[in-house]
Amino acid sequence: MNTRIKATDYELTPDTRAYLDERLASIEKYLSGDTSLVRCEVELGRDAGRPRHGANMWFAEIRVAQPGTGAVYARNNAASVNAAIDDVKEEVERQLRQEKKLHVRVMRKTGAAIKNWMKFGQ
Repeated sequence: MNTRIKATDYELTPDTRAYLDERLASIEKYLSGDTSLVRCEVELGRDAGRPRHGANMWFAEIRVAQPGTGAVYARNNAASVNAAIDDVKEEVERQLRQEKKLHVRVMRKTGAAIKNWMKFGQ
């Protein structure tokens, strides 16, 4: 998986980088096909100074683009960078699971329709 990381108003530490890499590794099991073609863009940063977020908020956003399918995007705010990473990872995993289930359902339905068509000649 081709990963790009951008830090906004934040210096990315090696500990945070290792934590992020560990979380992104769990996303790969939901990707189908050749994972070397998948692009994952991550942005981490501080949302401080905006009244609606409070004084000390961090954000994480992940965009996963697979060839042949649409991109999956999630953004989340939390009190710490690690919490924001965890929350956004769960959201991306949920979206990827949903997309994979949809693909399987369409394939089964199409296969059943073809079988029915061949059986009855319609």
